[in-house]
Amino acid sequence: SFRFFLAHSSIHPSTDRSLAEMASEKHFKYVILGGGVAAGYAAREFAKQGVQPGELAIISKESVAPYERPALSKGYLFPQNAARLPGFHTCVGSGGEKLLPEWYTEKGIELILSTEIVKADLASKTLTSAAGATFTYETLLIATGSSTIKLTDFGVQGAEANNILYLRDINDADKLVAAMQAKKDGKAVVVGGGYIGLELSAALKLNNFDVTMVYPEPWCMPRLFTAGIAHFYEGYYASKGINIVKGTVASGFDADANGDVAVVKLKDGRVLDANIVIVGVGGRPLTGLFKGQVDEEKGGLKTDTFFETSVAGVYAIGDVASFPMKLYNEPRRVEHVDHARKSAEQAVKAIKAKESGETVAEYDYLPYFYSRSFDIAWQFYGDNVGESVLFGDNDPAAAKAKFGTYWVKDGKVVGVFLEGGSADEN
Repeated sequence: SFRFFLAHSSIHPSTDRSLAEMASEKHFKYVILGGGVAAGYAAREFAKQGVQPGELAIISKESVAPYERPALSKGYLFPQNAARLPGFHTCVGSGGEKLLPEWYTEKGIELILSTEIVKADLASKTLTSAAGATFTYETLLIATGSSTIKLTDFGVQGAEANNILYLRDINDADKLVAAMQAKKDGKAVVVGGGYIGLELSAALKLNNFDVTMVYPEPWCMPRLFTAGIAHFYEGYYASKGINIVKGTVASGFDADANGDVAVVKLKDGRVLDANIVIVGVGGRPLTGLFKGQVDEEKGGLKTDTFFETSVAGVYAIGDVASFPMKLYNEPRRVEHVDHARKSAEQAVKAIKAKESGETVAEYDYLPYFYSRSFDIAWQFYGDNVGESVLFGDNDPAAAKAKFGTYWVKDGKVVGVFLEGGSADEN
């Protein structure tokens, strides 16, 4: 450690910190903060662009190497042949190489796992962990992603009962799997009608649970679906035996003698029995560490087309980045795996190009979302603004569903939703 101190003492010429403290500080040329999808794809791009052993570290509060998060609400919950690590480490989700922990070691990339950063001082380029370790960097990639909005955040009565679950990371998924085994063939209530609500209702049904979905809106996934699109999915889910309760919210929970959730109380006065409750009411970008240090926009960290923030050498990618979307000539923040992957690659290319005095093309992103449940799968491209035009057959009872919706604005198709087509048709 004394050799380390001598080698790095030039970084802090004037300091009164103890020798021991200095020795515990680690310095990297590049640090990726966060260990999700964006981190894995950024690491692969760094390796592709050329990075020296010891130059790059990923600091993650998760205990495993970066993995494809979408697997958690899909394959991970299958009753048979469930997906498990190391099967879905990045970058297999887009048909790339599986980056096992050994890959990082081979490339000389340091994976600093189970480490939560509690303070980020961008002026001194220093990150401090909950355990008091410090890390300094020259270039920082913020890939902290989102945190789940919890009912306890709003003080919902009884929301701290056991088996009221959320899904964001692999620990959450393991808790859900354990609860499904403990409450086999029981009653599940899913709070929320968005991505998580729809995908997890399907997963619970496949595991033979009696499933009820509850959401306040007039139809499911209202941020994207029109009434015509939702008509199909609600009918399809109903045909699979899923009960749907619309226009109300969970206002409280009762637990049994063991502290396990037993009853969901709805605002409209109805009461539902439940052995498991899953809540999917949205997420918030994890930007708190940087408050007051970087410019913000639309709830995220404001970046340029190369994902560099208002602080030189600090980049933000994935969920936390509010970037200029060329297609619409306005800033956007996108929470989806596709953008997490592509923004990571763009930022790393830009960082390496800057070092060699070159430039990279502007980020020209076409928004893309998709979901799979049961034996149906949809995808969406573009923007859902303007007038919507439904085409095809959206009858939930159709033998093989195939339909879609265009959004038309100022005489142009600006968005398209597709269900059930072949790759060629799409």
